[in-house]
Amino acid sequence: MRGLVAGITLLLVVILSVLLSARFGAVSLSTGQVVGALLGGGSATERFIVLELRLPRAILGVLVGGGLALAGAVFQALLRNPLAEPYILGISGGAAAGAVLTLALGLTTAASWFLPGAAFGGALLAIALVFGVAMSADRRLDVRVLLLSGVVVGAFFSACIALILALSESDVVRSAVLWMMGSLAGATWKGVGIVAAYTLPACFLLMGLARALNVMSIGEETASYLGTEVEGVKRLAYGVASLVAAAGVAFAGVIGFVGLVVPHGVRLVLGSDHRILLPLSFLCGAAFLTLADLLARVLLAPTEIPIGVITAFVGVPFFLLLLRRSLRA
Repeated sequence: MRGLVAGITLLLVVILSVLLSARFGAVSLSTGQVVGALLGGGSATERFIVLELRLPRAILGVLVGGGLALAGAVFQALLRNPLAEPYILGISGGAAAGAVLTLALGLTTAASWFLPGAAFGGALLAIALVFGVAMSADRRLDVRVLLLSGVVVGAFFSACIALILALSESDVVRSAVLWMMGSLAGATWKGVGIVAAYTLPACFLLMGLARALNVMSIGEETASYLGTEVEGVKRLAYGVASLVAAAGVAFAGVIGFVGLVVPHGVRLVLGSDHRILLPLSFLCGAAFLTLADLLARVLLAPTEIPIGVITAFVGVPFFLLLLRRSLRA
């Protein structure tokens, strides 16, 4: 019952965050103007601002934030490590390397549609490398080896990015750094559709593994005795969660702390039952990133703050408060 109440509350918060994102921005619009635009009325300019700029941005925030948070929760359960998240496992680093390389070679611009494709390709390469290294070391996909492989691959891509930036022109460096700080500014309905096509089916699939993850949290040997196909669950969970994270990073840049802080916050408040933890992590991550993007747009408007800065400034103190509460309890 507690999980159901929390789920309904978080769903309402997500809806409210989307509406607030459509209401506020650099251009001042009244609530009546926003409602009119959502219903198909108002001027052409108002409809364009609300329906083509703010609303797809808000929906992309829901998808990316929810996907990163859910992927982080799965990685933490799979690897039994509280520090596991897309950045630690090299996925974000691979995506960033792909994007930075294409920018440095002049193959694309920061606003080009080719950039998300390059970032997604880099993320897939990182996933393949991590899987390959882990499988070559142990066919059973030892979680410790998998985590170590992710750290090593992430460090390799970080070195590649540093080398590329050191050899690049200043305008390329600026574009790359801004992309790596994360932004939802380039959101379009086409992009939203692509991210949704990856994220939504994958998230439902991951939520279907909740019982298996609960059993595996006791121990892999015990889970195997209870009839869980441990190796199959690990491969499926890691692969699908990696694709979710890769899709989000490709279209929004490297956004830290969502996959780390949000699952921890939900776990500290509502426990570690993955049947509750996974869906609520998605909802909480969706609301968190959408509201963080809103703050990034309005705090210093018309200047936009990188969303990664907001997630760090908001997420870290919030996480420390939750951790302090948990230790006191």
